[in-house]
Amino acid sequence: MSLDNKILIEKCRQNDRKAQMELYKKYSRGMYFVALRFFKDSFLAEEAMQESFIKAFTKLDQFTGDVTFGAWLKRIVINKSIDMLKARKLETIALNEQIMGTPEEFNNWDVEESTTIDEVKAAIDTLPEKYKFPIHLFLLEGYDHNEISEVLNITPVSSRTLVHRGKKRLQQQLKHLRYGTGS
Repeated sequence: MSLDNKILIEKCRQNDRKAQMELYKKYSRGMYFVALRFFKDSFLAEEAMQESFIKAFTKLDQFTGDVTFGAWLKRIVINKSIDMLKARKLETIALNEQIMGTPEEFNNWDVEESTTIDEVKAAIDTLPEKYKFPIHLFLLEGYDHNEISEVLNITPVSSRTLVHRGKKRLQQQLKHLRYGTGS
């Protein structure tokens, strides 16, 4: 029988190894899949997930309960994954921070209804690095531009620009997938 999360987290704060293992078992699979979205390599995803748990256990005093433990841990996994990618020299290129176009264009997201999430994920994976992470965080993780700017250490304006341009490229790729043409 699993301990209640609150009790489990409190025991983890007291360095109870059994409670840490139970919390790990409860969340490791889901957090592995979060990390795997950033890496094609299961070894790197596993490493990011493991390091995230180590960080979570050492920073557990910072968990206030404002969000669920799973949401708090997911944020750590996402940040760790991005940090690992940056450390591997996959740097985001600074862009001109001028917003091109109108606000309506930023919300325009037209793709065929028959397009699957797997097709969108595969298309995101082919984007240049400077678009891949902002688009991933925006479309798949549901982050807003302020959150993306914090995670990627860019301005919210840069986030909007990167997401907007990334969406345009994504739409072109998905259109090409459906119709075999980029026009």
